[in-house]
Amino acid sequence: MNPELIDTVRQLSQPLEPRPTNYPEKLIKLDNVRAVLFDIYGTLFISGSGDISLGQNVDNSAALSSALAACGVTGDLTGMGKSGIERLRSEIKLEHARLKQEGVDFPEVDIREIWARALSGFPATQKFDQAILERLAIEYECRVNPVWPMPGAEELLAEMRERKIPLGIVSNAQFCTPLLFQALLGKTLEETGFTPELCVWSYHLRRAKPSAQMFGNIIKRLRAQNISQEQIVYIGNDCLNDIYTAKMAGCRAVLFAGDARSLRLRPGDARCGNCLPDAVITDLRQLSGLLET
Repeated sequence: MNPELIDTVRQLSQPLEPRPTNYPEKLIKLDNVRAVLFDIYGTLFISGSGDISLGQNVDNSAALSSALAACGVTGDLTGMGKSGIERLRSEIKLEHARLKQEGVDFPEVDIREIWARALSGFPATQKFDQAILERLAIEYECRVNPVWPMPGAEELLAEMRERKIPLGIVSNAQFCTPLLFQALLGKTLEETGFTPELCVWSYHLRRAKPSAQMFGNIIKRLRAQNISQEQIVYIGNDCLNDIYTAKMAGCRAVLFAGDARSLRLRPGDARCGNCLPDAVITDLRQLSGLLET
């Protein structure tokens, strides 16, 4: 991992506290658990915006102007910020439409490619090479969606390591998401306890939750270890993207209702009406006591 990018995440991050939800807990024991998978934004990490920022329809032009300045870009930064956001959203829509035509149910982009296209019309004197694009993406994301480790995340993951439970991730994410662990927890994914082969990132797959196909490769790899879907527990904060998706993949699911910013109950979505979580926790540390291996 690029140490400069990790340092950028660290410098732009400040402590956040979760906001109470007052949602009722459902602390039910889960037996015969042999693998645990996690969501990232709103679950393992507090998300200031409630989720990764790509789809949000808010004016983030000032954040982009600041990110461009931090990357050493010169010129009319106010104008570049406004036009850049417009182009960013337009390119995301175009890429989603292209992927849907290819049969992808819930498309995802690689934000580095999107930034390259969005900034291609900027002054020719400005060079946006891969290093600048990655720095810009992180400078922007940290401004519009500040994150911080969820209380109890480190303790829970440490206990899971001690219990030698295979850990994985299924996340709507970008290239910068894995950097959060080293930047804010001081450990790589592997040192935190995750098996890289059990980690799926939407930007890499070009497909996002609520597609149950996000779980496909992980399920195959765990099945090769004689672990079935029913023995996999997934933890997330979104009743559609997390609970419904995990259930459709045949796994058990725990709703994390620990932060009002990111709790997504989806009351108007028919897919979530009869798709209930196996347990509900409001503190990540509660999970350990529910898992019976």
